[in-house]
Amino acid sequence: MQTLDIHRPEMPNLQFVLLVTALCTSRLTAINIPYALRATIFNRCWTLIHDSPPPGRPEERVLDLRPWTELTVEAMAETIRVALMEAEIQTLAWDHAPSEPTNTSTPEATPLIERLAQLYPRPPEETDSDQTADAVPR
Repeated sequence: MQTLDIHRPEMPNLQFVLLVTALCTSRLTAINIPYALRATIFNRCWTLIHDSPPPGRPEERVLDLRPWTELTVEAMAETIRVALMEAEIQTLAWDHAPSEPTNTSTPEATPLIERLAQLYPRPPEETDSDQTADAVPR
């Protein structure tokens, strides 16, 4: 079970907002936020940055916060905290098994990944005898 203290999340507001809104739009069943409150939180955050009503289709319920300021993100974080406090939820709790990554990297990131691999090569793999596979005998 994973938990998050809404008053001391130990992360920047942007990460907090993205995590909580992702939890609110997820299909998780093992979470201590009732579905109606999850919808309310997302809808209130959506309303802060859009003139149109929130989308109804689950795959469209995503917040793109890239063009917004820190003030907007702070307002969203406060909106989330107020809604959760009104529901007397101080700590979020959810259970979700880790999943495999769906995409190893974006095509744009490939040159950077290759360059980093050249700068910081992986250490040689160790064998059962705790010696590196490429080790030269002494």
